[in-house]
Amino acid sequence: MNRATAILPAGAASALRWFRWPSLLGLLGFWYLIALLLDDPVLVPSPLATLAAFHHHLVAGDLLFSLAVTLARVAVAFTLAMILGSIFGILLGRSQIMDDLFGGWLVIALNMPALVTMVLCYVWFGLNESAAVLAVTINKAPVVAAITREGARAIDSSLLEMTKVFAVPRLRVLRRIILPQIAPSFMASARAGLALTWKIVLVVELLGRPSGVGFEIRTFFNYFDIASILAYSLAFIAIVMTIESWILQPVERHVERWRHP
Repeated sequence: MNRATAILPAGAASALRWFRWPSLLGLLGFWYLIALLLDDPVLVPSPLATLAAFHHHLVAGDLLFSLAVTLARVAVAFTLAMILGSIFGILLGRSQIMDDLFGGWLVIALNMPALVTMVLCYVWFGLNESAAVLAVTINKAPVVAAITREGARAIDSSLLEMTKVFAVPRLRVLRRIILPQIAPSFMASARAGLALTWKIVLVVELLGRPSGVGFEIRTFFNYFDIASILAYSLAFIAIVMTIESWILQPVERHVERWRHP
């Protein structure tokens, strides 16, 4: 959608972006209809009941604190995974020898169950923050590496050969040729990684941390409080959507501006 609207006039692109709101309202209406038809406020609370639970936890509960704790874990794990995964992916994509040697490692890492990694990290390193962040990083970095590797493979080799002929400095080659061509893959890995990271963080918190959104959801599960589970989940989803709209999408438009002069 972003690339499609990039070639449209500014007014048309803005109008298309406004179509998301009727869609979201339609989803809200569908939720309300299902809650009305099932008529079971315990199992399927209505949007209003969920909003009331959100207000209660915002005013009297630990919603803001839990969101801040989870966001901190997501930020650290996401940053580490992006750095490590990008470096590893570029190395595999630009070196056939490296790909032959370590490509199998990447396949194993991609297919390692996240739950196994979490349990092993907790057993080996204890129920602490380092183990939690490490478990998330290990699960997310291979996804970044796999996507980045494909982007590195697609770099125009003829341009690189030309830079060697004209003795272009390596830093300029990195800034002017390699990074612009690999940027779409990097943004795709960032978007997929963000979605994956916060989901894994919630599971890590549910299994072995005494704070965060995942911990709170486990507590609400014990009390069968579906409205509070939805309230916490939707609050964090709203934050992630805000990050997508206000950070990832502007960065993506900036790094790809050379494609649409």
